[in-house]
Amino acid sequence: MTESSKYLVVGAGLAGAAAAWKLAAAGHEVTILERDEPASHRGSSHGSARIFRYAYADEFYARSVAESRTLWNELEQLHGADLIDPVGAVDHGTHRDPEQLARVLVAVGVEHNLLTADQARQRWPQIQFESRVLWQPGAGVIDAEGSVNAMVAQARKHGARLLTDWTVASVQERSHGYRLVRDNGETFDAENVVIAAGGWLPQLLGQLPLPSGFLAGIPKFTVRQEQVFHFHYREANKTRQAWPTFIHNNGNIEVYGLPGGRDAGFDGQKVAEYNGGRIIPSAADQTGVVDPANRERVVDYVRMNLPGLDPEPYAETTCLFTNTPNEDFVIDRAGGLTIVSPCSGHGAKFAPLIGEWAAGLATGTRDVPARFRAATL
Repeated sequence: MTESSKYLVVGAGLAGAAAAWKLAAAGHEVTILERDEPASHRGSSHGSARIFRYAYADEFYARSVAESRTLWNELEQLHGADLIDPVGAVDHGTHRDPEQLARVLVAVGVEHNLLTADQARQRWPQIQFESRVLWQPGAGVIDAEGSVNAMVAQARKHGARLLTDWTVASVQERSHGYRLVRDNGETFDAENVVIAAGGWLPQLLGQLPLPSGFLAGIPKFTVRQEQVFHFHYREANKTRQAWPTFIHNNGNIEVYGLPGGRDAGFDGQKVAEYNGGRIIPSAADQTGVVDPANRERVVDYVRMNLPGLDPEPYAETTCLFTNTPNEDFVIDRAGGLTIVSPCSGHGAKFAPLIGEWAAGLATGTRDVPARFRAATL
C-alpha cells in the first residue's frame, strides 16, 4: 500500500527539520523522510557545536543572520531552553579583514567592538593575535543536534509525521505529484517534495524528474569530508566560558574554533581547518577516516597560535561540507520539487530562516532571495 502526504520533506538535518516545522506550523500535512535518524552522524547537522556569528563581508548575509536570530528566539521560546550559547566570537588575521567586517556590522546595526591585537591579547591571553580583532558579543555556539530535535518536535506537535530509515532510491513524476520509491521498493506519494538531502544531494539530483534547463543552471556541488579535532583546555583556561568562537585567516591557513560542548565532554575547544578535507563524490562515499596531513596542520596551528590549549588532540572526527563555487545557498523550485542546499559550511546559523524560505517557496506564499535561485534566473 502506498502512503501519501501533501508535503514530503526529504532529510531531517537542520534545513529539512526547519522546513518541516514551518510547513506544519502553517497548517500543512507534512511527512519527513530521513535515511537514518534526525541529525544523523553521517550527515552535516550532528553534534552540539556550530558557530553562530554575524560577521560577514557581505551585508546581505549579515542582515540575514539578524533576521534568523529572531526566529531562533521563537524556537527557543517554544522549545523551553536555549539552543545558542552566547559565548561571543572573534574574527582576526591579515586575510580576515576585521575592519571591513566591522563596517558591515555598523551598517546592519549589530553590536560589536574592534580591538587592537594588544587589547585582544589582554582579554584572551590563550589566543595569539597579530591583527586587529572583531568582537561580537551576540555570537555563540549552536547546539545543532538539539536544534534539529527541537524543530522536529515542533513539526510533530503540529501534526507532521517522521519516518526514519527511509532511503529515497528514486523520485517519479505522476499526474498529481510525485512518487518516492524507497530502497526496499516501498512507495510514498506527495503533491510537493522538499529535497534537503545535504551531502547526498549531488547523488540524488540525477534521480529527480527535473527539467534539463533547471539542472543545467544549478551550480556544481563539491562535497568535502572535513575533519575536526578537540584539544583540552590547559589548567589556566579550564573554564569554557573563557573561550569565544573564532575565525582566523593569516593567508596561509584559515582555521575556526569553538567550545566543543557535549562533543568534547565540555572540556575542550573544537578546532578545524576550513575546507581542509578531501573532496568526495557524495556523502555516500565518506570514510570517516581522518587525514594525517590535515591533523598535522591543525596541531601545528594550535601549537603556534593557541597557547591556552594542549596541542595534542584528545578526540577527532569527520563531517561533511557541501559547497557551491561562490558559497551561496541553493533554494529553488521546479514544479512541485523544491531543492534546498544551505551549504558551504555556513548554513547552520540560518536554519530557521532557511526553513521559512523553503516552506514559503514550496507553498507559493513567499519568494526567496534571487541569488539562491540560480537555476531559474
